[in-house]
Amino acid sequence: MSALPTRRDEAWRYSDLAAAASVWPVPAAETVTVAAGESLARTLILDAPDDAIVIHDYAITVAAGASLDFRILNAGGRYGRVALDVTLHAGARFDLGGVIIGRGATNREIVTTVRHAGPGAVSRQVVRCVAGDTATTTYLGKVAVAREGQQTDAAQSFKALLLDRGATANAKPELEIFADDVKCAHGATVGELDANALFYLESRGVPPAAARALLTRAFLSDAFEGLADDARDALEARLEALL
Repeated sequence: MSALPTRRDEAWRYSDLAAAASVWPVPAAETVTVAAGESLARTLILDAPDDAIVIHDYAITVAAGASLDFRILNAGGRYGRVALDVTLHAGARFDLGGVIIGRGATNREIVTTVRHAGPGAVSRQVVRCVAGDTATTTYLGKVAVAREGQQTDAAQSFKALLLDRGATANAKPELEIFADDVKCAHGATVGELDANALFYLESRGVPPAAARALLTRAFLSDAFEGLADDARDALEARLEALL
């Protein structure tokens, strides 16, 4: 993309365009190709300093019968953006587990477009977000099913936890379907820490800050389900340090 985006571009509606302009133009998207019948796992940890501006773009192709498991921890940069454009061919599978952590006055987002280009493909997107202070966090997830994408099975799940009144969580799960034999679902919720659960932990001697961190880690754990133990341990250790 050579021209700087504007607010009229839906994928950049909630972005920090001033921050993006300071590093524009950004490098071309990284290309990831999973060959037919193969399986690939990728993990991206974005933990740059809070004054950095970081934009990662990926153009991903998952060939027939192949699978890709992609996990993202977006917890860095004054403006931190991860965008995935994924094309699934016949019988392919794509799993995304994403965590966004916003603090201070940062703006962090995950933006996905998953294109079901062939029949029988499966996609699962689970994104969890925690925002505190005056941070802005965003998940924009589009599933586009072509006419050839019969028997598509796609699901998106977004949940956000706001720790302070000034924090913001934006979500827009979107479906564009041109096939007639599909199973597609999406959901988005935004809430606060459970006051009863906090009281329960504190009444049993858990300090307030530790209780909040414990409940927050539990809330985020959905995005790491299905990972091998060593990969999950590494991500959860980084989360513990952040929280």
